Amino acid sequence: MSAEPAAGPVTVEGAGSVVPALRPRYASANIRTWIGFKQFMELAQEAVLGWFRQRGFGPRHLFHECGVGLRVLDSSVLLPAVLEVDDEVTAEVTRNGVDTFTVRLRAGGGAAAQRVLRGKVTVALVPEAAAEAGVDVPDELRAMLGSAPEGGGRPPAPPDGFGWNWRVRYFHCHYSDVVQHSTYVAALEEAVDRFLHEVGLSVPSVLSGRGWIPVVSRARVTLHGDARMDEVVRTTFGVDDVVAGRAFEGRMACHVVEGGRRRMVADGTILHGYAMTKGERAGELAELGDEMTELLLGKGVR
Repeated sequence: MSAEPAAGPVTVEGAGSVVPALRPRYASANIRTWIGFKQFMELAQEAVLGWFRQRGFGPRHLFHECGVGLRVLDSSVLLPAVLEVDDEVTAEVTRNGVDTFTVRLRAGGGAAAQRVLRGKVTVALVPEAAAEAGVDVPDELRAMLGSAPEGGGRPPAPPDGFGWNWRVRYFHCHYSDVVQHSTYVAALEEAVDRFLHEVGLSVPSVLSGRGWIPVVSRARVTLHGDARMDEVVRTTFGVDDVVAGRAFEGRMACHVVEGGRRRMVADGTILHGYAMTKGERAGELAELGDEMTELLLGKGVR
């Protein structure tokens, strides 16, 4: 899933920044008219793609003319405010160093514009077997050329008490072969949902019983290797800590299952809480309480 460009031209701010006009997708408004964290991360990716397109190096050109795929290896976001389905988003993108971009998203215009995302996205240009062209990357992008995803350090995998296996299908991939970053973002969203259901805190039960909606203030997804079409991936998830009694820190790991062995291909982290929708404190972060904290940190499920 990608962001839908709004009408209007793309503006260049200096040598390092691009400001495309974007809108969140309608399908991402899953609770009321607010946009979930997955779409925030997709908007950040779309903004970086806009940086390449503005310079004439869109994914199609890079694949067919240069023989490489533009792959997102790492994306981390801070989400200080909500985003509505009809909001128009302005994205400021700046290249930092070789392969990392700083992204800032603002909703609204003029003096009333509100920052809704601050993040970083790391990319690589990887030779693709399905590309017919030889590798011929423009000089200004040559430093991004790489042979395999390398998104940073590899933290310990979360406990294996909770997880599931899934087969890589073609719609999880890009360039006819490799699982793309956005698939793991979706896996992180699914991991949280599955985990909460498992411990008795499913989203619909908390929404109907307490009037609380999920709120994510920080998320990150990093690739450590390639998973390919028809391979089996095991996703695991656990909660590491409860922060200030109002949010929990969760951790995901994804491994390719190869016989009796596993090969790590991605991991993710998330800071997740709840906002109240009823009463005088509507809009504030809810206090999780002892019972919910015990369920989240329960050793038996992890």
